[in-house]
Amino acid sequence: MKRLLKNTIVMLALLALFPFMSCKKWLDVQPEDKFTEKQIFSTRQGIAEALNGIYLDMGKARLYGASLTSTIVDIFAQRYNVTSLHDLNKYQTYTYDDKDVKPVIDNIWTNTYINVVNANKFIQNLDAYPGVLDKQTDSLFRGEAYALRAFLQFDMLRLFGPVYRTADSTKTAIPYYTSAGTDVSEISPANQVMQKVIADLKTAEALLKSDPIRKVGVIKTSDYNYLTYRNYRLNYYAVKGVQARVYLYRGDRVSALAAAKEVIDNSAKFPWITPGQILSEKVNPNRVFSSEILFGLQTLDLYDVYRDYFAPDLEDKKILAPLDARLKTTFENNENDYRYNPNWMLTGIGGKSYRTLFKYADISDKTRDYRFTISLIRLSEMYYIAAESEQNVSYLNTVRNNRGLLNLAGTANLTTELLKEYQKEFFGEGQLWYYYKRLNSTTIPNPLSASGNVTMNATKYVVPLPLSELNPR
Repeated sequence: MKRLLKNTIVMLALLALFPFMSCKKWLDVQPEDKFTEKQIFSTRQGIAEALNGIYLDMGKARLYGASLTSTIVDIFAQRYNVTSLHDLNKYQTYTYDDKDVKPVIDNIWTNTYINVVNANKFIQNLDAYPGVLDKQTDSLFRGEAYALRAFLQFDMLRLFGPVYRTADSTKTAIPYYTSAGTDVSEISPANQVMQKVIADLKTAEALLKSDPIRKVGVIKTSDYNYLTYRNYRLNYYAVKGVQARVYLYRGDRVSALAAAKEVIDNSAKFPWITPGQILSEKVNPNRVFSSEILFGLQTLDLYDVYRDYFAPDLEDKKILAPLDARLKTTFENNENDYRYNPNWMLTGIGGKSYRTLFKYADISDKTRDYRFTISLIRLSEMYYIAAESEQNVSYLNTVRNNRGLLNLAGTANLTTELLKEYQKEFFGEGQLWYYYKRLNSTTIPNPLSASGNVTMNATKYVVPLPLSELNPR
């Protein structure tokens, strides 16, 4: 990364405003080298496209389109039956220095920080070319950019940083970039990085006070712009959701609960999936529960990723799928759970005797607005955070009731039930790995058998920094 920042001019991505909705929505843009920053930031359209370029790059398979959600970090969480014969076994065994693993991990780091630089460059250019945007739009765009750089660098802290809940929170972790220059930021202790994340999220929250989502919720129209489909951007409530996640990771339950409850108090803006949308709808099921997403991305790589990693006709050594007995254990053999049968299907294709993941399989109706969608933070997580912070099982029951399940007894072991919920809820979304790491879990269920565990330690939980970061010269 240090070499990258010193030797490479990072260009802002010039991509069309929400092109994922239809191929017809792509704009005919010139190659990047034919543009100047002055041209880009001379119109609201150009500014909007520059910001959207960050979201769209985040949605690529090398980042949140796969590696940071459904593939690499979910393999780290021991989600799949990745045996010694599997092509991705070295990820399952945390062999970070493997010749095939190392460049992929380095690529995650590099491309994440390219987007951080672009977010910083975006903020810098709003100051350099004033007067193009009205005050409200400037505040909206600026707030999203601050939130993006916090969101991205917090995930790098969760991946590459120490196990935070231990005394290791004072250990060096990652750099935190707040400017777009080529100066190298020093690698900071984890607790200092956390302070900067929180500060940026507070700035974003203040800038997004007038976010239209607060008054009218998520607007869905055929006019795709920065005021519509706000749940595909870091909107006000998404920022509150990220704050809740960050505070809980830090161990500040009081602040985590306050942030989560602000979202919960406005949960009508993110309505729960209905049985009709996921169970009765056989042709176009909304398997990603898109209405509940606080912040998600629409990635054009999604169905290629499905074909490459999850399609039932893949060889056993290539497919990412759980051992069937382990999957049944995870869902407690409960056929009523909305997250089970619709997303996990036994097709017999390719001679498969186990269920495969259909969460990211394409649907028939190509006009549905939840196509290409992947969730980065959803409503249910706010209830989990509130349950843990307040030690109140009723929050879990709200989620369970909206997943086709019955209430837990008031005497239920909250820690045990929370773990079960994280294991069920976030398949293909990457959050289970960070849950284990936050709690410094000493064991993780063994994916290669119906019972038993994998022993965990800091060496496994902490992904090493790229050599380019440690040895810049």
